[in-house]
Amino acid sequence: MKLPALLAVLLTFAPLPSAETGFETVEFAAADGQEVTADSYVTHSDPKTPFIVLFHQAGWSRGEYREIAPKLGAMGFNCLAVDQRSGGEVNGVTNETTARAKQAGLDTNYPDALPDMLAAIRFAREEHAQGQLLIWGSSYSAALVLKIAGDEPELVDGVLAFAPGEYFARYGKPDAWITASARKIQVPAFITSAKSEKPAWWKIYEAIPSKAKAHFLPETDGNHGSRALWEKFADSADYWEAVASFLDENFPRAAVPIEAGKAKQADR
Repeated sequence: MKLPALLAVLLTFAPLPSAETGFETVEFAAADGQEVTADSYVTHSDPKTPFIVLFHQAGWSRGEYREIAPKLGAMGFNCLAVDQRSGGEVNGVTNETTARAKQAGLDTNYPDALPDMLAAIRFAREEHAQGQLLIWGSSYSAALVLKIAGDEPELVDGVLAFAPGEYFARYGKPDAWITASARKIQVPAFITSAKSEKPAWWKIYEAIPSKAKAHFLPETDGNHGSRALWEKFADSADYWEAVASFLDENFPRAAVPIEAGKAKQADR
């Protein structure tokens, strides 16, 4: 990476003032009536601001995006970071959707998260997103966002998948369950992962017919899932540059300053 490009990345993703990096914790119902918890990072007032719905990896929560979502806000996106019922805890944030599902005696395996994800997408569209809506997944949810993008094309305008794979045979799904859906993806699609994980998703990527698809592999070992973007990893700027390139090319947005105090951190 040339120095000017790296410098631009680091400047672009510099931390914002704390007053502008807040979120509001919200709840909405999945199709089966179960309540889903999410953090809403709506920092741009224009309802046509591109919107990204963020889904976490296995055993984690919406806390996976506490560092990532404000940086996406600085890039000109509004976001919703979601607790799926298949999850746990990360960065001190407990998955409230998982806790409710377990209390109700519901299954919390990977495929069981689909109703929560679909509900989150519809919530974002109904409450905030009048413009383009993207979905973003991490590990098992990276696979599921590709499935949604292929099976529910009317719902989304783009998809980003961090370390997807065919993770679902253990739950009785076909070996190529995700690949079959990927064959129908026409929207811009981006896939990345740790370097060693490419075999898990390359056939999925090849199956995507979209003319606006891109992938990234680091020269370093890299990291699994969206945590590859966390600042504590030395190669995170490389991932960010790849993400920014994909978003800039496919999802133009106005250079609108974030409104101080527009979003707030819920007292939870």
